[in-house]
Amino acid sequence: MSVVPCLAWVKRGVAKRIPDKVELEKEELRRIIRETREEIDGLEIEGNDDIDSDTSDEEEEKKDKEEKEEGEEEPKPSSSGLSQEKQTSVPGKRKHEEDLVDDDDDDIVEKYGLEDYDDEEFNFHSGIGNLVYFADNKEDPYINDHDEPDSDDENVMIKPSDNLIAVARTIKDASLLEVYVYDEPDSNLFVHHDIILPSFPLAVEWLDYDPTEETGNYVALGSMNPTIDIWDLDLIDSLEPVFTLGTKQSKKKSKKKGSVLGHSDAVLDLAWNRQSRNVLASASADFTVGLWDLTEAKAVSSIRKHEEKVQCVKWHPAEQQTLLTGSFDSTVRLFDCRDAGYNHKTWSFAGSEIERVVWNHYNPYFFYASTDKGNVYYVDVRYDKPIYTISAHTAAVSGLVLSSSIEHMLVTSSSDQTVKVWDVKDNEPKHIVTKDLKLGEIMCALPCPDSPFVFAFGGQGNMKVWDIRQSAEVKSYFKTGEAFNICLEDHGGNKSNDEEDDDVLIKKTKGLKIKHPKKKGKKKMKDKKDKKKSKDKKKDSSL
Repeated sequence: MSVVPCLAWVKRGVAKRIPDKVELEKEELRRIIRETREEIDGLEIEGNDDIDSDTSDEEEEKKDKEEKEEGEEEPKPSSSGLSQEKQTSVPGKRKHEEDLVDDDDDDIVEKYGLEDYDDEEFNFHSGIGNLVYFADNKEDPYINDHDEPDSDDENVMIKPSDNLIAVARTIKDASLLEVYVYDEPDSNLFVHHDIILPSFPLAVEWLDYDPTEETGNYVALGSMNPTIDIWDLDLIDSLEPVFTLGTKQSKKKSKKKGSVLGHSDAVLDLAWNRQSRNVLASASADFTVGLWDLTEAKAVSSIRKHEEKVQCVKWHPAEQQTLLTGSFDSTVRLFDCRDAGYNHKTWSFAGSEIERVVWNHYNPYFFYASTDKGNVYYVDVRYDKPIYTISAHTAAVSGLVLSSSIEHMLVTSSSDQTVKVWDVKDNEPKHIVTKDLKLGEIMCALPCPDSPFVFAFGGQGNMKVWDIRQSAEVKSYFKTGEAFNICLEDHGGNKSNDEEDDDVLIKKTKGLKIKHPKKKGKKKMKDKKDKKKSKDKKKDSSL
């Protein structure tokens, strides 16, 4: 079964035209495989120790039961004079064959471990150590056809008009970070390259901060581990992150929730600060929020105000010190990170776990928060109660996003397997359309940073990119073709001069409200013609 728990968009023009390819020495590759397998083996041993301690009481009870049964009297004969054993046994050829079949079935069950098949636990820490055994394919005795490396750069070329999507996926015991190319003009979507991940992914955040260069193309990845891995998307065949934030700890050693700095449990969400580009925030199952300095690659602060797992974090779009968090403790908190222990505000949504929070980047006094009950709240940070509530879904609202450049468009997705588009103009939310993307329970949603009508979703089965202009309701309601000069059907063709003039006159005004300016050009031409006619008349009269 495939699961896509998180994903992240990359803006156009950020990725390298031709990504670099990692060339590892065999010894280096052997080291990576060995260390990863040792790490997995250590986790398995730790898990077995926990199982042994849990089952010791059960073994003692079983032993006492057996001793008790041995002391019991033999069963008395029945009234027919036959023992119970003889009564239940039926001699004959057919019975003998049935016994043989039963024995065969028992052998199969024992051989393949089918008795415990349904009780098997999912391995959240699988990675390259479980997938790779040889540092070179030539060492693998099962591979006979050794292909020569392909040097054609056209296969890996990324165009300036391409978006990338970093998609975290888990298939059974294997976790991957797949880097997709989304070519909107040609409606093309394909996997460019992928990265094997060491643990089940939970959060992906794109960032461009590079302490050694001006900008980069990276993703921070949170997982079931208490660490955060930073991966370079401009590298192909990468086996290790560029660097890792935090350290791994044994669960036995970290009985207290939250270490001094860093995390002691899974990282559930990540947020990169676009104002202070070296700062990354993380939400964790250890009840804390971590603040990380990417220059030093270390934690600089830990916020401990929530009383349950912290599910989501979001930096303010304009204020570098302001952070919004949501938790399983039914609260959303607003922190001034210059003094988070003192400067913070809390909103309580009793009986609900907070799933997602998002700032209204068109009016940053406001934010949205969604819950596991299917509700969406719109809140003004200057007040204690929400402005309005939307009963958006029948299950947890796992995706909550605003369009990148359409002010009043809100998109929600849910565990109820649906995506909904809303118009939230004038604080009067209106439902526009509902879509079933056939993804099962939807786990994440994000808007394309370059296309206002394009959104990506991840779910139980796969990931999908949906251009919501395909919906007749959306196309009609938001007048997509007219306002944004988007050619929905014809990707070419000729235009009349009047149409070209109209295209030039369409623009976005402040606040991203779409307006059609008055066409003054034609009026000026008419005035000039009228003036010329009046001058000609004056000349005629003078003659």
